[in-house]
Amino acid sequence: MLLANRNYNLFDEMFNDPFFKRPFENSSTQIMKTDIHDKDGNYMIEMELPGYAKEDIRADLKDGYLTITASRNETKEEKDAKGNCIRKERYTGSCNRSFYVGDNVTQDDIKAAFKDGVLSLQVPKEVPKAIEQPRLITIE
Repeated sequence: MLLANRNYNLFDEMFNDPFFKRPFENSSTQIMKTDIHDKDGNYMIEMELPGYAKEDIRADLKDGYLTITASRNETKEEKDAKGNCIRKERYTGSCNRSFYVGDNVTQDDIKAAFKDGVLSLQVPKEVPKAIEQPRLITIE
């Protein structure tokens, strides 16, 4: 019987999860380790997101801020030989980071790719402000 083993602790694996080891006040920077390089007039942002799938990651641009959000829902279930559940764990978590990229940057200016647990973003350093073309106002 599994519980008869005195060396087995039901909670050992659960508390080995990174969720319990990282400091809560700075958890996003612990998970979302980021390098930013200046290359050819662009900022190259590389963010490590191990364990996340492309579908778990979202990049939003609003009011000049680029926000990267990674979220994950996971359920692990173990059953004995008879099919009885002996352990069931659920993990739900999300983290995000924001970077100010400028008010003139649009979504079309940013290029993004995700490969091998690394999110790569190319953001232009300077985007010329669009010159508004004069529009004829109809006078009634």
